[in-house]
Amino acid sequence: MADVTTIKVKKQTAEKMKKGFPLIEKAAVLTNIEMEEGSILSVTDEAGVFIGKGYYGKQNKGIGWILTNNQSESIDRLFFVNRLQAAINRRRSFYQDAETTTFRVFNGEGDGVGGLTIDYYDGYYVCTWYSEGIYHFRRDIYEALKEVVSFKGVYEKKRFAGKGQYVEDDDFVMGERGEFPLLVKENGMNVAIYLNDGPMVGVFLDQRDVRKKIRDTYAKGKNVLNTFSYTGAFSVAAALGGAKHTTSVDLAKRSLAKTIEQFSVNSIDYEAQDIIVMDVFQYFKFAKKKEKSFDVVILDPPSFARSKKHTFSAAKDYTGLLQEAIAITRKNGVIVASTNCSTFSMEKFHGFIKDAFKKEKSSYEIVEEYSLPDDFRTSKSYREGDYLKVVFVKVK
Repeated sequence: MADVTTIKVKKQTAEKMKKGFPLIEKAAVLTNIEMEEGSILSVTDEAGVFIGKGYYGKQNKGIGWILTNNQSESIDRLFFVNRLQAAINRRRSFYQDAETTTFRVFNGEGDGVGGLTIDYYDGYYVCTWYSEGIYHFRRDIYEALKEVVSFKGVYEKKRFAGKGQYVEDDDFVMGERGEFPLLVKENGMNVAIYLNDGPMVGVFLDQRDVRKKIRDTYAKGKNVLNTFSYTGAFSVAAALGGAKHTTSVDLAKRSLAKTIEQFSVNSIDYEAQDIIVMDVFQYFKFAKKKEKSFDVVILDPPSFARSKKHTFSAAKDYTGLLQEAIAITRKNGVIVASTNCSTFSMEKFHGFIKDAFKKEKSSYEIVEEYSLPDDFRTSKSYREGDYLKVVFVKVK
């Protein structure tokens, strides 16, 4: 049995943890002990009363996660077998959906193991590790995965160099190597996926429901602008929904070829669409100058981004981004305002929207809202895990 290090946490944090809060926050720890990543921790309150058992692994503001409230439970292969099996049982309906062959199988603390996510891509699994601490348990977890599912192959992404950055390495783990692009389906839409090409694979699975809504309800006959477009998945969804025209804008040079590919695997003529490599803020200026306007504007920026001329922080700059969008959205048009920033709430996001329209002297109506889809299971005790906020805003 692995050695267990006992640490004490401050009273206020202890009370949160007793209600299920799983993150071991660095600032809350009273015990000053040198620990190695992957060390097993027993967490107690100031009086020494047991709260939970977990592991040491630096991730954002935390130094680890509580995994169990059972003091006698071992963190071993069987532990991970039980957690993985429970997660898979919750997602049986996804495995049975022929129209969607990619989804999240295991969502970190929402499924009981903070620091690890596992995604499914038509027979292939991708494990993403967010700290060296959780990566310490990889052998047990991969053995557990072998026990609970059959697979074509398994890949991994290591996101623990510096501030959650990707660790360059061969991502293949076991099974058979895939041939890429791998074509998966999302609500019937084809998506080209690369499991062996850096930290991101070609689509953000958490936006599946939003893309479907744009395709089914908002796209038909409309002129659609997709900003921070990455590989153009929103644009493809809009085109499949009958959009009159789509414009995809992203600063990354590789977005051009990637977006062409996503249109092509869906038998859409990419030459009939606009795919532009440009800083989004520069594009807003260009669009205003050319008096361009759109029926639907999709805003899905990263939480933080830096270009030669702009630094964007969702927490500080989203109001300004919305103002730019309002200026080129037609009357009765819709802005799909999205953020994956976990540091502010949906209530505060509504405040950004209100401020932007007030500054632009324009009125609006909130039509609908989305958060994470069902496969991205979250814990009610850990609000930060429910990070996605999407608001459909009609410009009046």
